[in-house]
Amino acid sequence: MRVTRYISAIVVALGCYLGANAQVNTEQVLRIGQNALYFEDYMLSIQYFNQVIDSKPYMAQPYFLRSIAKLNLEDYRGAEADASRAIELNPFLTDAYEVRGVARQNSGRPRMAIDDYTEALKLLPRNRQLLFNRALAYAEIGQNATADSAFTEIIRYYPRFDNAYLGRARAALTLGDTVRAKEDIDKALDINRNALNAYILRADIAINSQGDYAAALEDIDQAIRLQPRAAGLYINRAFLRYKTDSYNGAMADYDYALTLEPYNMAALFNRGLLLMEVSAYDLALDDFNRVLDLDPDDMRALYNRAVVHMHKGNDKAAIADITRVAEAYPELPSTYFMRAGLYKNMGQLAKAEADYKHAQALAKALRPGDETDKPTDSHAGDDYARTPGNETGDEAENNDFTSRRFAQLITVDDNADFREEYNNTAIRGRVQDRNLNIEIEPPMLLSFYSSPSELQQNTYYVREVDDLNATRSLRFALVVTNRVPTIDETQAAKHFQSIDYYNSYISTHRPRPVDYLGRALDFLTVRDYQNAEKDANRTIEMAPDLALAYMVRAQARHGKYLLDRDNPGENSKGVANIALGRKALDEIAEDYRKLLELSPRTPVAWYNLGNILFEQEDFVGATDAYSRTIELKPDFGEAYYNRGFIALRSGDRTKGIADLSKAGELGIVPAYNLIKRISN
Repeated sequence: MRVTRYISAIVVALGCYLGANAQVNTEQVLRIGQNALYFEDYMLSIQYFNQVIDSKPYMAQPYFLRSIAKLNLEDYRGAEADASRAIELNPFLTDAYEVRGVARQNSGRPRMAIDDYTEALKLLPRNRQLLFNRALAYAEIGQNATADSAFTEIIRYYPRFDNAYLGRARAALTLGDTVRAKEDIDKALDINRNALNAYILRADIAINSQGDYAAALEDIDQAIRLQPRAAGLYINRAFLRYKTDSYNGAMADYDYALTLEPYNMAALFNRGLLLMEVSAYDLALDDFNRVLDLDPDDMRALYNRAVVHMHKGNDKAAIADITRVAEAYPELPSTYFMRAGLYKNMGQLAKAEADYKHAQALAKALRPGDETDKPTDSHAGDDYARTPGNETGDEAENNDFTSRRFAQLITVDDNADFREEYNNTAIRGRVQDRNLNIEIEPPMLLSFYSSPSELQQNTYYVREVDDLNATRSLRFALVVTNRVPTIDETQAAKHFQSIDYYNSYISTHRPRPVDYLGRALDFLTVRDYQNAEKDANRTIEMAPDLALAYMVRAQARHGKYLLDRDNPGENSKGVANIALGRKALDEIAEDYRKLLELSPRTPVAWYNLGNILFEQEDFVGATDAYSRTIELKPDFGEAYYNRGFIALRSGDRTKGIADLSKAGELGIVPAYNLIKRISN
């Protein structure tokens, strides 16, 4: 039996008498949380620390422990906030300064991290990890001489600390002293033949100082043997394999990197380039499409997708992509040369001539050697370039810059990772490393079934649902959840029998509103949305003030809408279908507004309304609805997640990360995955 399930059972038991014996049980819950933290069940441990904080918010320890869990989930702002609160409650908690320093350093504020490390070093003046982290922070702010001295001090105290030599080697490289850097790398390898960072740094030196791709490849091979599940290492090895004429090896590395990280944009983009080289345009198009799904404004992917469309004869699609590139980089003649050729293919000669003349004018102004003719992107090694067509003259001469900017293999800048304490690189428990679909949390549904969850409350309280269950008028107990499981054949048969019962009862008795409502809920369970909506309508006709009926109808209408949207028939396409979809969403939103008119303090209704407004792309209205949800229920994790999702879409990273951090704290697992993606 897994430890997490055992711990969950204990917490349920403790919860029954936490109030009666708060002191003892708070200590026990805290200890259980520490156990979960030790076994790297970070999400679970946070839930236990939440319980202790709710009971005794004046204790520093649960904030400190929760900060460690958040740090391991790469929620650096959340970890910083908890560590700061722990320090406020206990200024002598040295470890809290270290956690806060690591969090600040990882969130790009090394100067503040230095202050924290310095404060902690007042109490622990020779702590190796504190000294090391501060030396790294000095290097990050460009104080390389200070960093070099700091690493030298660590080596004096700890002459067998291999990472100190590697840190000093990186500082030496920044100062341009390659010879000394190699000496320190060799010393680190003498101490520890498995020093991963030593091989990575030595490979960087071989590439950047000597252009020795074969030697660099040997070191990257060794690094991969030590860390075989690091996608970035495979991406960089693919670059080296390409440089040493191993096309198949490079392709294999990109493929494997994408098995490790299916959303890795560098691997997708680079694989697309290699596929273009062998004229596998359909496969290349798929990779560039995936890049643009992740980042619609990636100009490299747009440029190369335009090239692919051009080779496939999709002139209209190619023009759409290259036009966006031209708008972003109006000084590049090759984009206009390319578009001129596409317009010519389509018979639009006036547009073709205008683009060609404009491109020629730009080409005359853009001379080799000018600052504007130098690529702005910095990558390891030489440029991997390809022209998009068979240009001649001005086109070929001036296309070189464009190719270097848009058609070169991307490498991962720095694989060397010197993080140690409080940043465990094990996979278990690191939910931010799991490949999850990035979408908003789904709406809350009325159901007779729910999937249990160890991390968060699985069913939500709605007064009307509780009141209805208390009357025992329904044939099954009703819950509110956004995790409705798929029912099996036996369960489906029960609900078809229930529908038959209602049919018989309604035909032989004077039906009540609850009878139609009960049958509507059975229809929802077996996914018969059309009949569910009809019964909800009958319920509303008989009892227009029955708030729950509007939620049932909204759910039925939304089910119909999703089926029509995702499975359009032959007669359900085009402008008419779009109009019907908009009308359906308007009706669903109106149902939730009516529910709120009858029961304005129902957080689930506000939340579901927010989801519908999001589907209508009314992001301001959706944000307001999620905020109203949170006002009524401050621990509504899904509302924080969805509001944070919208903030990120709007470009407000600060608000977005704050909401995602709170959502993760409340048990919404995808929050940490999204924080990691936007932070990389």
